[in-house]
Amino acid sequence: MNQIKIHFLGAAGTVTGSKFYLETPEQNIMIDCGMFQGLKDLRELNWQSLPINVSKVDVVLLTHGHLDHTGYLPRLLREGFKGVIIGTEPTLAITSIILRDSGKIHEEDAEKANAEGYSKHKPALPFYTVEDAEKTLSHFRYEKRDQWISLSENIKFKFRYNGHIIGATFIELEIYGKVFVFSGDVGRQEDYLLFPPERPEWADYLFVESTYGNKLHPEEDVEELLVSLIKKTIQQRGNLIIPSFAVERLQSLMYALWSLYKKNRIPNIPLFIDSPMGNNVLSVFEDYPTWHKLPLEECRAMCNHFNIITSYKDTWKTIDDTRPKVVIAGSGMVTGGRVLTYLKQLIDSTSTTVLLVGYMAEGTRGRQLLDGANELKFFGKYYPVKAKVEHLESLSAHADQYELLQWLGGIKNYPENVFLIHGEPTALDSFRVKLETTFGWQVKVPHLHEVISLVIGS
Repeated sequence: MNQIKIHFLGAAGTVTGSKFYLETPEQNIMIDCGMFQGLKDLRELNWQSLPINVSKVDVVLLTHGHLDHTGYLPRLLREGFKGVIIGTEPTLAITSIILRDSGKIHEEDAEKANAEGYSKHKPALPFYTVEDAEKTLSHFRYEKRDQWISLSENIKFKFRYNGHIIGATFIELEIYGKVFVFSGDVGRQEDYLLFPPERPEWADYLFVESTYGNKLHPEEDVEELLVSLIKKTIQQRGNLIIPSFAVERLQSLMYALWSLYKKNRIPNIPLFIDSPMGNNVLSVFEDYPTWHKLPLEECRAMCNHFNIITSYKDTWKTIDDTRPKVVIAGSGMVTGGRVLTYLKQLIDSTSTTVLLVGYMAEGTRGRQLLDGANELKFFGKYYPVKAKVEHLESLSAHADQYELLQWLGGIKNYPENVFLIHGEPTALDSFRVKLETTFGWQVKVPHLHEVISLVIGS
C-alpha cells in the first residue's frame, strides 16, 4: 500500500494563493505555486515560510501563468527548492513575463515606500526581485499538451486545454493507477479569443475551482455597454478607465473595441493600452497561434489601432491629454500597476468612469469600488471617489456555476473524493451543495494547511 499526503497550502477557503503539495513514495509534486492577494491577512501569509520541507519538492506543475498560481515561485527557490517547474510552452512564456514584471513592481513599491515613509516596515523590502525572478526561469521545462509525461515508474501527468488564458490547462495526474484531476481555472464556453475547455472523462480524486460556484454570469450585451460608456465619455469629455488583467482580459477588451470600431459602432476615440506586461503578452498570441482563435493578421491590425504606451513618461502625457479617451491599464483588481496612477489623478472627477471587468477578490481596491467605497487609499493617502463605477461580469475568464457543472458532466465514474478549492466561503458552500445534489458526489471543502492522507494501491 502507498500513502499519499495532500497539503492544501493555498486557495483553500479563499480564491488566491493556489498551492497543492502531494507527497508520494516516488515523487513530491506541487500543483501551482501562487501568491495570496486581497485581504491583508491573506497577503501576510505570503511572507510566512511554507509548512513543508521545500527542499524535498521534486517538481512543480503549473496549470497556467496567472500570479495567484505562479507568483510564489521565486520565494520557493529562496526556501530551498531545486527541482523543475513544468508547464505548457505558452504558460511558461506568460509566467516569465509575469514574474519579471511583478519582481520589478515589488522593487519599485519598496523603493517608493522607503522614500515616502508610508510603510511601517523599516526598511520596506521587495517580496522578491527581478534577479529572483530570473533565477526561477532557469528551472523551467515545457511539455506538450495531450501527452502522458512520466515523472517516475508509477507517476505520470498530462496537460489538457482549459480555455481561461492562453496556455492554460487542467492537469491529469496518475499515481499508482489512480487519476487525480486538478482543474486549474476553468475557462468559458464562449470566449472572444479562446476555444472551449476540454473536459475530464475520469477522476478518482478531483480538485475543482469554485470562483463562481454560487453564480451565473449575467446575460449582458458587452458591445452595447461599451458603446454606451464610450458615447457618455465623449459627451462628458471625460475618461473611461478600465483596470485589466494583462493576460487575456486586456486582449479580449482590445478585440471587443476593435470589432466595434470596424462595425462603425464607435467613433475613432483615442484608445490607450498602458500595461507593459500586456504588451509583452500580445507577442505570446503571435508566437502560439494554435492556442487561440485570433488570426495573426487580425491580431496585428487590432494592435495597430491602439496607442500602446511603453514608458511611465507617456503615462503622464496620457493623463494630461484633455481629449475624451479610453485607457486600459493593469492591474485587473486595482491592486497595483499603472492603473493606480490614473485613478489617483482622475478618480475624484465626475467625468471619469471606471469599468471593472470580471471577478474582484475580497480586500482588493476593485472590490471596494464595486461595494461603493467613497474613498480609496493609494500609496498611503486617501482619495475621494467621485467617478462612476460600472461592472462587466460576462467578460470573466472563469466558468460560472452552470459551465462548471457542464465541465464536470463529462466524468464517467464516481470520484472517491471531490475537493472544492479556489473560492470564497459562500461560493464554496453553495457549490458543495450543488454538486452533492446534482451528482451525488462526496464533497469536501478543505481548510488552509489541512493535510489529507490517502492509501492507494496494493
